[in-house]
Amino acid sequence: MTGTRNGTHGGSGGGKRQPGARRALRREVPSTVALLTDEADFAAMRRYATFGFDDHAAYLREMEGLLRALSSQGVHTTVALFDPREYAEFCEETRLDPDLPDSRTRYTADVAGLGATVPYAGQPMELLVPELIGEAERHAALERATALLAAAGDCADCGQDLGRAAYARASQALMRLIEAVGTGAHHVVGSVPVDGAPLIAVLHAACGDDGLVQLRESEALVFCTVLAAGIVTGSRGGVVVRSSTRGGGPQEAGPRVAGSQEAGPDVVRGWSLSDSWLQPLTEAEVFAAYCTDADTGEPVPPEPRVDYRPGIELPPPEGDC
Repeated sequence: MTGTRNGTHGGSGGGKRQPGARRALRREVPSTVALLTDEADFAAMRRYATFGFDDHAAYLREMEGLLRALSSQGVHTTVALFDPREYAEFCEETRLDPDLPDSRTRYTADVAGLGATVPYAGQPMELLVPELIGEAERHAALERATALLAAAGDCADCGQDLGRAAYARASQALMRLIEAVGTGAHHVVGSVPVDGAPLIAVLHAACGDDGLVQLRESEALVFCTVLAAGIVTGSRGGVVVRSSTRGGGPQEAGPRVAGSQEAGPDVVRGWSLSDSWLQPLTEAEVFAAYCTDADTGEPVPPEPRVDYRPGIELPPPEGDC
């Protein structure tokens, strides 16, 4: 399931094509590959006669070979998530036959423009698949949270846009949270229950001894939008931060921390979202939240070399309505 988006190149007509010009031009045309990441989605596509695979593992190997081949040709390739349910809806809306390769190509081009994607940089499939799933989850959370902010309306007292004000407040909360936990590499998870389905955002940040903070803007955008959605809906969400001063701490996918590399236990702290601000949890509450299975409610043994500590008081902004 691949697609390409072509660019047009002007030039002076009449000249002879230089040797290798077409090959060089091919490297300037980006490609898109849509991937079926799990067995259930793969099984759903097998109902189409033109889908020529019957084994998911073999399919992933073939797709990895395709990605490597494109990369070896110097072609920039973007990987998108292929969703069979969305594909069926796309074909119905556009009156396309879903059992045609051309329909899958058109869907791939469409999802690449609007959905979650990751660039292929030679990563093996066992790393590419979770990276793509994580990006899709972030994209879905951002869409849901953004819709909630857009629907919030204006404040009845002061007239300001509630969604915009909540996002500004969430941004201040994140800034004060990172400042409070201080030097180290921080794995920050925010969760806000909305309509029975939690909105979850994950952020990696590193703070050096000099106070310089490194984080990914895309992760910060999703995190602040999700937190803002909890503020405008009055949801009782929560934030957990796991901090490490070790070089190989929980921030493996995030920026490296500058400063001390002394080995020490990871520190876990927690806050609840209440009254439109992050309120610190007690040490017992942090332990209970971190050592309880979210699905079953059963206790989970604490990890070795992890300290559970109370959240830190974060001063709220002044002058807000």
